Amino acid sequence: MYRFLLSSRWLRMLAGAILASTACVFLGIWQLHRFEHKHAGNDLITHNLALAPVPPSKLLHDGHGLDPADQWRRVRVTGRYDAAHQLLVRNRPVDGEYGYLVLTPLVQDRGPALLVDRGFVPAGQTAARPDRMPVAPTGPVTVVARLRVSEAPAGGAAPPRGQVTRIDVPAIAETLPYPTYGGFAELVHQSPAPPRALISIRAPQLSDGPHLAYMVQWWLFAFAPPVGFVVLARREAADRRIRDRLPSQVPASRSAAL
Repeated sequence: MYRFLLSSRWLRMLAGAILASTACVFLGIWQLHRFEHKHAGNDLITHNLALAPVPPSKLLHDGHGLDPADQWRRVRVTGRYDAAHQLLVRNRPVDGEYGYLVLTPLVQDRGPALLVDRGFVPAGQTAARPDRMPVAPTGPVTVVARLRVSEAPAGGAAPPRGQVTRIDVPAIAETLPYPTYGGFAELVHQSPAPPRALISIRAPQLSDGPHLAYMVQWWLFAFAPPVGFVVLARREAADRRIRDRLPSQVPASRSAAL
């Protein structure tokens, strides 16, 4: 009764069902890997943020990039902001509003300078610059900040003078007259506090995302093609049984009518 499954049409349907089911399985595995990657990143952030602040020289070196395993570690450093070399980082969103990050070198009496993201200032009336230019505090300050790795180099047109589109630490370091650490840091707090603080950059909100749910969905979808194939095959077999019985039933019905 199921010999029709050996026909080219049904073999093509079977192959399509197997391919579709296999694709769903691999998509589920892909979502599982994304979950594991996201979860591992969240564990790193949670662990590193919980560690006590250390001097930047413990984790950073002049001209060398930050080890990704040390990202989000907090450092404590004392120095003076170099307002003359302050930069605005363009087109950065904070809480749904676009504006600028304020990146200011913090120069130590001894040791390399550290690029500090002091916070966020909203965009101004035009795209050229903010309405108010943030002024760096004068005098010595002690800051606690979260370390971040250097961003990839920028492409496209050059921004206005005193602005950048990416925090490309090696490129910025070439414009400074003193040695600079190979990573930058997001300000957590500083002492003494500035008279007018910028909008702080908060630590990331941790979530493993929907990847586990997507994984389950794809693996449930993997059952649909083979189940659909079986249902269609059983329906075809039932239809064939009905067609096979019809010729013998027609004469009997005619004799009964007579």
